[in-house]
Amino acid sequence: MRKERLIVPVLAVLLLAWLAGQGISSLLFEREMARAMDDLAARGELTVERHDVEQGWWSSSGRIRLAPLFGDAWQLELDYEAQHGVLTTELTGKAVIRHGADGTRLFGDSLPAAAPRWQASYRTLSGILEGGVRLSPFRITQEDRELNFGGGQFHFSGVYGDWRLQGRLDEWRLSDGDTWLASGPMVLDSQYAYTEGAEAFTQKDRLEVASLTWHQPDLELDAHDLVLVNRMTLDDQELRLRVDLDLGQVLTADQVLLTGAVDAELSRLHGDSLRRTMQRLRSLAASGDRALDGRALLAELEPLLLGSLQDSPRLDLLELDLDSPMMKLSAQVDGALFFDGSDLDELSLVGLDDPEMQARWRRRLDGDFVWHELPTVVALWLGLPLDTRTLQIDVARGQVRVNGRPLPPLRR
Repeated sequence: MRKERLIVPVLAVLLLAWLAGQGISSLLFEREMARAMDDLAARGELTVERHDVEQGWWSSSGRIRLAPLFGDAWQLELDYEAQHGVLTTELTGKAVIRHGADGTRLFGDSLPAAAPRWQASYRTLSGILEGGVRLSPFRITQEDRELNFGGGQFHFSGVYGDWRLQGRLDEWRLSDGDTWLASGPMVLDSQYAYTEGAEAFTQKDRLEVASLTWHQPDLELDAHDLVLVNRMTLDDQELRLRVDLDLGQVLTADQVLLTGAVDAELSRLHGDSLRRTMQRLRSLAASGDRALDGRALLAELEPLLLGSLQDSPRLDLLELDLDSPMMKLSAQVDGALFFDGSDLDELSLVGLDDPEMQARWRRRLDGDFVWHELPTVVALWLGLPLDTRTLQIDVARGQVRVNGRPLPPLRR
């Protein structure tokens, strides 16, 4: 009898615990959603809004809208339905992409395919969100023009402050009569880690293109194994951007036209000035003043953008290694270019169409590059002795000299 009397209290406790778990799961999901939206907006690149939000213990719903801070080139609307559980929240929704001032839907209006649906799972205890979206194949024809898209899929995962996006686009082909552009599978791997408010972040992206072909009646270019890697880091002092491009092989007429790689890094962009620029952009976007055209916006941001140059940015060409067996030419170049960041009030971005202002910017440039194993034909073109094997390129206050001589005119 005593055991039977304990059943009701135990069940009541379990029920209360389950209800509390449901409520906590709903609250944690809403908190993480709000934090993620705030930090996405903090990058200063997008307008991030949530509408029609309905929050409940058992389910929640809403609509997320992403768009450029200024202009109407595109909009992404993500509808979501969230079913809350004690340990996980399951999400499903639809992705609607619009473009142009009239908000034309990309899928459904411009392209004969339904808007892609997405799904995800949020784990309450660990805070991990994981999900994906599938793009269906489609084919669109207009007179002699045709776009044939093989589909694709994207997968995202991560926790607050550390996200990863992986995607694959299958083969696609765009043709116009006898001219066409086609791509083999494309694979993207992107990681984004940040502190609260995106005050500091690191973003790494790697894009692999299996093949890219351009064909027209008198020319065909066929590139294989293209790889583009970039890493962007904003810390307390500076923003650094490093780009590494591997060209794989570019062929034409069954011969190797070009192969090689380029590795470059831009650094010493003042971190606090860039953060203030992002904050000002968000402020302008929040004000709803869409009347600012490009020139007016540039004038508004000019002091902040010039401030990002105060640490004298540098561009390092870590490696440029290109080879053309077909043309019997090669280039192995390295070096660095520096920008003088003193007395920035003498410069203007708005007035860059003025030749005198352009000259002021050029006079801020100094650097040097070395071209190793200089091809004979390049020495001939530059008017140097034919046995020249090293080309020293010096930039002093914007003036370029090669092996101590002024750079000859590039057009003859």
